[in-house]
Amino acid sequence: MATLTNVPTTRLTIRDSLPDGLLSCRARDLHLILDGPTLIELPGKTEPPLFVSTLLHGNEDSGLGGVQRVLRSYSDALLPRSLMLLIGNVQAARQGMRRLDGQPDYNRIWPGAPSDGQTFERQIMAEVHARAVNRRAFAAIDLHNNTGRNPHYAVVCDLDPHTLGLAVLFARRAVRFRGIPGTSTASFAGVIPAATAECGLPHQEANEKAAAKFLDAVLNLDELPEGPGDRSAFDLYHSLGVVRLRKEVSFLFGADKADICFDPGIDAHNFEDLLPGTILGATVHPMPLRMIDEAGRDVAEEYFEVSGGRLRLRKKVVPAMLTTDPRIVRQDCLCYLMERL
Repeated sequence: MATLTNVPTTRLTIRDSLPDGLLSCRARDLHLILDGPTLIELPGKTEPPLFVSTLLHGNEDSGLGGVQRVLRSYSDALLPRSLMLLIGNVQAARQGMRRLDGQPDYNRIWPGAPSDGQTFERQIMAEVHARAVNRRAFAAIDLHNNTGRNPHYAVVCDLDPHTLGLAVLFARRAVRFRGIPGTSTASFAGVIPAATAECGLPHQEANEKAAAKFLDAVLNLDELPEGPGDRSAFDLYHSLGVVRLRKEVSFLFGADKADICFDPGIDAHNFEDLLPGTILGATVHPMPLRMIDEAGRDVAEEYFEVSGGRLRLRKKVVPAMLTTDPRIVRQDCLCYLMERL
């Protein structure tokens, strides 16, 4: 077992077997079994290995549940393909949080992220990335949940046939996204077919089962399919930008004593076509939002306008990941806006 030494609270542990209790452990209790980020490398009938990451965000537990279901199904047999399994932010999972205050976002520090100094977390992700690349991983899958109501969808960073073939194994929807460097999927793009599986809301059995079905399908493949077989049954979107509240702006959902007040059911609009003029909230601020596109520009004025105390859309867009969780809005974003391809 190898570790990054001299790190009191954050280190990488590499194992070649499953620790006792892992297959029945809740995400909140992983700290009783694992010291921190852990890479588990398991043998299988076929090489190269499938790389899977889960719990890069500690409150997103469907990936862990899906992995547990798959590994339990092979408890008396060799896996059909070798597996590299990264279990990420164990300490945040203990608290049921995306990340702890003072921690970096574990899905923003992979190779290619803007440098803001070397941290042990960055070293961990760089080491994991290098091991997966050196073993020429079959594919890279990052398992996530949403904090708002969304259908299942995949996120990809390029459109090569094998990457789209991987995505369609999970869902009939995929989003091409290149806007935030430093995600796991972005770090593997162009090197290994890679996709993020967005498994809906956490703590739901159906979403664990969807993650498990996806993983088991990929583990049993000899080759990745080359794109979706029926393109008419596959919806592909392009991310236009990430939408965030300005730091000085106060906000509430379903109340009227803040700089901007959103409908408490706003996340029902995820993956809907929203037309120009759609009202998103009531505001006293001239422009409460920032929208950062793939070039790093703030394009909020192109997509939103404030008139008559209402925040409205200026263009037809499709939102994803709209959330009503205030902590997530501050730690990450309000939503992403997309267009259909």
